[in-house]
Amino acid sequence: MGSPDFIVNLRKKIGHEPLWLPGVRGVVFDDAGRVLLGERSDTGGWALITGILDPGEEPGPGLIREIFEETAVVARIEHLLGVSAVGPVTFPNNDVCDFLNIEFICRYVSGTACVNDDESLDVAWFAIEDLPPLRPGHLACIERALVFDGTPYFQR
Repeated sequence: MGSPDFIVNLRKKIGHEPLWLPGVRGVVFDDAGRVLLGERSDTGGWALITGILDPGEEPGPGLIREIFEETAVVARIEHLLGVSAVGPVTFPNNDVCDFLNIEFICRYVSGTACVNDDESLDVAWFAIEDLPPLRPGHLACIERALVFDGTPYFQR
């Protein structure tokens, strides 16, 4: 799937200059307490399922869309986990972005986890004790989800 068309069009005008983008990130748990991860095709690293919202798209439905597009898993949102700024992130093609990430705790509903688009090399469920190496922000997000008390995280 790659970058949404609106970003491709912006990049034609501004090149690799920094963009401030709305992002979503989900900690998707199944009934066994495992978390859904994707091995990203752009970096090769394992990560939570993330995405960029389309202009005017609501964060919750946008994340549910991203989860399905990338993994073929149908999920539902249980809680707003937090809001954070992430970046700057420099992608392999030298595009630079900062993200306003809206994070959710989600629950598996149906589907078999598999690579469902070109954004992932692999998709799998992982037990918490068997997580692959993750970037610090993704690991911190999982850790917050595991101890979530109903109060969304944000920088105070």
